[in-house]
Amino acid sequence: MKFSLTRRLCAEFVGTAFLLMAVVGSGIMGDRLSGGNLAIALLANSIATGAALVMLICTFGSISGAHFNPVVSVVDAISGGIARAEILPYSLAQAAGGIAGTISTHWMFSLPTIALSRHARTGAAQFYAEVVATFGLIVVISAGSKLRPGVIPLTVGTYIAAAYWFTSSTSFANPVVTLARCITDTFAGIRPQDVPAFVMAQILGTTAAFLFFRWMIPARINAESDASR
Repeated sequence: MKFSLTRRLCAEFVGTAFLLMAVVGSGIMGDRLSGGNLAIALLANSIATGAALVMLICTFGSISGAHFNPVVSVVDAISGGIARAEILPYSLAQAAGGIAGTISTHWMFSLPTIALSRHARTGAAQFYAEVVATFGLIVVISAGSKLRPGVIPLTVGTYIAAAYWFTSSTSFANPVVTLARCITDTFAGIRPQDVPAFVMAQILGTTAAFLFFRWMIPARINAESDASR
C-alpha cells in the first residue's frame, strides 16, 4: 500500500521525535540514576536507543520507510525507493521531529526548553568514528533491504546499540540527530560548533558506503533480488 506524502512525512516527524526522546531521555535518566558512573549511563542510553529503533522501524517502516535520517533518505531516493523530489520534505520532517523530540524530553524532565550543549565532541578521532559509524549503518540498511528486509528493524537497532560502544563518537550517524542534540545540555548533547564536522563525516561515510554497496551487490543482483520478492 502506498501512503500519501503527507502521511509519510507525518510518520517521519513522529518517528524521529520519538527517536530523539529515546536518545536524550535515556541519557538524562541514565546519568541521574548511575551515580556518576558513565559506563552505566552509556549502557542505559545505548540499550534504550537500540530498542526504540527496533520498535519505531517496525511501526513506521511500512508507511514511510522509517528513515528518520536524511542520509538514509538520500540513499533510498538514489536507489529508487522514494522520489528524489521527496528528499527535502523528508529531511525537513525529520529535522522538525528531532527538535520537537528534544524539546519534549526537556519538558518531561523539567529542563529548559532549549539549552545549547557544552559537551565537546571534536577531534580527528571522533570525526573518523562518525565516518565509520555512518558507513556501517548505511551498509547494514542497504544490504538488509535487498537481501533480508524482514530483519531490518533488528539489525539497525542492534547495530546502533553496538556502535555506541565501539566508536569514540558514540555513533550519531545521523545529521538531524546531531542537530537536535546540540540544543540539549545533557548527557547526549554535542556543542553547536562541533555539529558541522560531524555532519560532514556522516556525509563522507554515507558516500563511501553507497559506492561500496554498489560494487558489492551489482545492479543485476539487485534486480534478481527484487524480482524474487
